[in-house]
Amino acid sequence: MNIQKIALIIVAFISFQSVFSQKDGYWDKTRGTTEEISVSARDRIIIKTQDFPEGTTEVVYRITLLDKNQQMAGSLVSVLKAIPDPTGISQGSAGAVFILSKISGDDKCKYAVFSSAELATKYKENGKTDDACLVQDTPVSKDAKRLSSEKSACMQSNSGNLWFGFESKNWIMNQKIILEVVPWVDNTLSRGWTLENRKAIIDQCKTSNLAQKMTNSDDFCVCILDKIQSKYKFKEFQKLLAVERSKAFKDFGNSCFGESSLSKSVYDDLRKQAAALAKQGKQGEAILKFTTIINYGKATALDYNAIGNSYLLTKQYGKAIKFLKEGEKLDNTELLIQMNLAHAYLLNDNYSSAKAIYKEYQSQNVTDSLSWTQKIKQDFAAFKKAGITSSDFERILKLVD
Repeated sequence: MNIQKIALIIVAFISFQSVFSQKDGYWDKTRGTTEEISVSARDRIIIKTQDFPEGTTEVVYRITLLDKNQQMAGSLVSVLKAIPDPTGISQGSAGAVFILSKISGDDKCKYAVFSSAELATKYKENGKTDDACLVQDTPVSKDAKRLSSEKSACMQSNSGNLWFGFESKNWIMNQKIILEVVPWVDNTLSRGWTLENRKAIIDQCKTSNLAQKMTNSDDFCVCILDKIQSKYKFKEFQKLLAVERSKAFKDFGNSCFGESSLSKSVYDDLRKQAAALAKQGKQGEAILKFTTIINYGKATALDYNAIGNSYLLTKQYGKAIKFLKEGEKLDNTELLIQMNLAHAYLLNDNYSSAKAIYKEYQSQNVTDSLSWTQKIKQDFAAFKKAGITSSDFERILKLVD
């Protein structure tokens, strides 16, 4: 492979990284700090950075000491244009060596970084660095570092600023120091969606009626969180009226619940729960599960059959007929529905309608191994066990035998 091809691959790789890294955040060059300061001989001075924007998770800083007539060759901001995100700069001085200024003077200074104005003021008064979050105790003519909220105590206080303290080691002349600080802003956090705020939305979601119907509502609640984060900044969402927030939850919940990738697993889960409840004899709870599926327009013919069966076992024959007929519209060949419809008519004192259905399908199988007549006998036995009896049971059995 020739050199040109290798170079092309490297450029393409860097471009690929750049495009995808920048989606997570950005260097906020407009709110960076650039200060040129003059420190008197044997003096100490404090420089406060510009306010960091909301969502700042890391900063890169560069310190350069220049002789009287020297000028900076290029800014830190210009260097960062070629670095799409902080991962291109390792933690500490060693990793940040290539963002150092190309020039520096002969003078050197010590410096320390503080996370509050109070601590910085104490340093200016007594020169002690015990309370500093970072100390450079060996005099340097230039330095650069990356500080992250994960690893640096300076960024963990969330104070919104840093205070740099400089101490001149020149015993005669003033020193010219250039301080440059550029924050890295996380896109999500810049909208106010901190870990705590995201967790609050998840917790609220999990208390909703729909989420409580699910065995595992994590995916559902994360989906709602994603949609809220996309539409609102956290402060905007907090400013909504209670009814507006409630509507947002409902609308996003409906949207998430309707997404095929999520809804299939949710509906399957609801069906399993309903079937288990029905098997335990908890027909009322099973009905609620199936009602949820039906209300969202996702019910199958077998769902209507199942809720119809639960209504039969709770002696709500009119409702059983209503839902079984809805299931029949979806699949009029499903004999389980026809069977339960016949039972519902029979128990609702409509013998003639029940008889017609029992008679029509008596020569068929309900499943590949269960005949129509066998299914009738099983169901009548289950009804008797549930305390549901009818003098017409024997008439029907004689009819189909």
